[in-house]
Amino acid sequence: MNLDRRRLLTGGLLLVLGGCATSGGGVTLVAGKGQDAGELEALNAVEADASGLTLSVASTGCTTRDDFTFYVDRSGAQPAVAFARKRLDLCRRAPTTVDVRFSYQELGLARQGRLAVLNPVAR
Repeated sequence: MNLDRRRLLTGGLLLVLGGCATSGGGVTLVAGKGQDAGELEALNAVEADASGLTLSVASTGCTTRDDFTFYVDRSGAQPAVAFARKRLDLCRRAPTTVDVRFSYQELGLARQGRLAVLNPVAR
């Protein structure tokens, strides 16, 4: 998957302008609802706590954390992060939701301040 930087930055700006904010652990998330972001994974939910981000994603039985990659843009006033799948979940089990966790340390982000999530978020 090719994450086009221009598309990510444009999507991030739209999400920041029209997003909703939630907080947890000193980090304020800015995430947009239902925006089309091309190759970015649609998230059922995203939560921040003191140690990292938890993404809630759709699965048909084979989704793992290793199926995801991320991109962090630090060029703006606040950092922006985008998540994409490296592999599709091709299992044929009943659809479910899986939580995938990323620590701030592995994302290379501070544990406080504002953080834009560029993925579309359902809730």
